[in-house]
Amino acid sequence: MAVSAAAHDAARTERTVASVANSTPVPGPELSPASRTRATGVLIAARAGYAYNWFDIGPALPRIGAAFGVGPLDWGILIAVFLVGAGTFQVPAGFLARRYGARAVSVAGIAILAGAALGSAAAPSFGWLVAARLVAGIGAALFFSPAIGLVASLFPAGRRGVPVGGFSSAFSAGAAAGVFATALLVPIVDWRAALALGGAGLGVLAVLVALALPRSTGAPAPRVRAEGSPIPPALRFRGVWAVGVAFVGFEGATFATGQFIVPFGEAIRGWSAAIAGTVGLLFVLPSIVGGPIGGSVAERRPDHRTQLAVVTVGGAAALALVPYAGLGAALALGSIFSFAYGFVYAVMYVLPHFWPRVPPEEIPLAIGLFNAIQLAGGALVSFGFGWLVAARSYAFAWEVVAAIQAGTLLALVALPPTLAVGRPGGGEPGRPAAPAP
Repeated sequence: MAVSAAAHDAARTERTVASVANSTPVPGPELSPASRTRATGVLIAARAGYAYNWFDIGPALPRIGAAFGVGPLDWGILIAVFLVGAGTFQVPAGFLARRYGARAVSVAGIAILAGAALGSAAAPSFGWLVAARLVAGIGAALFFSPAIGLVASLFPAGRRGVPVGGFSSAFSAGAAAGVFATALLVPIVDWRAALALGGAGLGVLAVLVALALPRSTGAPAPRVRAEGSPIPPALRFRGVWAVGVAFVGFEGATFATGQFIVPFGEAIRGWSAAIAGTVGLLFVLPSIVGGPIGGSVAERRPDHRTQLAVVTVGGAAALALVPYAGLGAALALGSIFSFAYGFVYAVMYVLPHFWPRVPPEEIPLAIGLFNAIQLAGGALVSFGFGWLVAARSYAFAWEVVAAIQAGTLLALVALPPTLAVGRPGGGEPGRPAAPAP
């Protein structure tokens, strides 16, 4: 961003630092510690339910194919449209949160996702099912970035890391539950009832979120704008774009590994479905531990670029060794990779709270933008992985994707360093970060 005249720049900086004094809103006096804990727990449960309804479609695909006479190519479309909805509505979700408040948008998003899941279960045709999954992805986008801002808003600076990390890691728990529970339910109750159960459960969680969050939490806030620009500061801050591009590789590697680790184990390693599934589980679940640890570290240490780079490279190194690993090594590598994913994404979601150039009410917009970049780029990386498997081999594909995971980190050069752990507004002195580009 070009620097304006000195007087205007000083005034803008003064207003920006003043806006940071309000940081992500701290709950009002009416929110007791018990209420705060309850609200956080419900949001984390909703995050897990959101992931459940994202991944429960996979085990149902063969039965869906038999019901509508469609094959694997159409299954791919069904999976992709959810990502299209989730990716394209990340930034609009941030704008809506600024306009109507994070609470209202996140509750609406989780309700839309629940309704679309129920609509999927009742789909009279494959086209209807595709449309329902697209709407489900839109609902997921509307829920996520406003909700993670809500979790942070429930705690003062210095105490956000663990709950934000727990919220981030709940995705892995929900995804694992969605895959395994649906795999068990589909043969018993068929795919329609299995999807309906997920949607109904999420509907209950949507009601609980609405009841647990006071209306004062995540309410619309006055916006701070730089003079002469209609573009929100969150979209102009170079750190948002840097984070988005830097983790395209990690996002793509995670998509690809989640899709291909079980077929790789069965076809190449000769593992049984149960063993391959166990390995796949360890590429997901340890992130539940990595998330809270990463969030806690991010709150306590200002060297966020180093944290992100070192742990991401460690995860990439583990991924590059997967094609050469036996069972025991694969279990260990999966645990390392998943832990790294949970750690990095928790740091990533805490990081916007250390950017004084991004007004607190625009944090959902910032998270939405870098999420959209990562989802779009990650989908391409994941598609490329499948193409490389078909054209060359699993080993070559994993080596290339691991290199991409590490290579996209070069974008972190554009991420301004965090100069202080504390932010104003949390009762700590705090200093503004590096000037916006």
